[in-house]
Amino acid sequence: MPEHRPLFRAEVRDIDRIAIEEYGVPGVVLMENAGAGTARLLESLGIRGPVAVACGKGNNGGDGFVIARHLDVAGHPVKLLLACRSDEVRGDAAINLRIATRSGLTIECLAGGDETTWAAVLAGADWIVDALLGTGASGPPTGTIAAAIRGIGAARAGGSRVLAVDLPSGLDADTGAAAGDCVRADATATFVARKPGFDAPAAGAFTGRVHIVGIGAPRAAVERVSGRSAAPGTSRPAPP
Repeated sequence: MPEHRPLFRAEVRDIDRIAIEEYGVPGVVLMENAGAGTARLLESLGIRGPVAVACGKGNNGGDGFVIARHLDVAGHPVKLLLACRSDEVRGDAAINLRIATRSGLTIECLAGGDETTWAAVLAGADWIVDALLGTGASGPPTGTIAAAIRGIGAARAGGSRVLAVDLPSGLDADTGAAAGDCVRADATATFVARKPGFDAPAAGAFTGRVHIVGIGAPRAAVERVSGRSAAPGTSRPAPP
């Protein structure tokens, strides 16, 4: 897919809005494309054992539900770990959680779980997919999300590899700052284009290698947004 300049979180939201409202692409289709593309990427990186997909309640978690389903279809052992109650999941993410449930995927709710609980459940995973927080998140993670991030760190120290979905949870998409607990990934599957924060000096220690995954948004919609000047009050990032 063609390379575009890094896109700020507001610009990413605008591409989604244009694709849905002006072109009629259902949001659940964009989520399906994002998750399926990420699952293919993970397979290309090499899967040698079980995969654990840690999901939050938002659309990033919805991407995780799709990723898990596609990995299951491909025959990989996979389990979903929820950092929320299932009834907190809404919209397109809820649709994909229902599909995963009806498909018989292993799903464990760890809402309220501490770091030790998360680390124990994640131990032994070949890959951990971080689908906890997306580009819309800002500020330090708290509660179960923070515990899950620390648990992912413990499992990575024990030999698991980590793939972040869109960006590592805890990293600010626009600035690349980590205000608190932040996932350290071996690779990041980011959607449509790099995020400006990835080019911050310290961000590479959190993102690992960045791979761009398409979501099926119409090319004209992406080019309309990426062709604008960078967001007001910010400097236009240099190409990666």
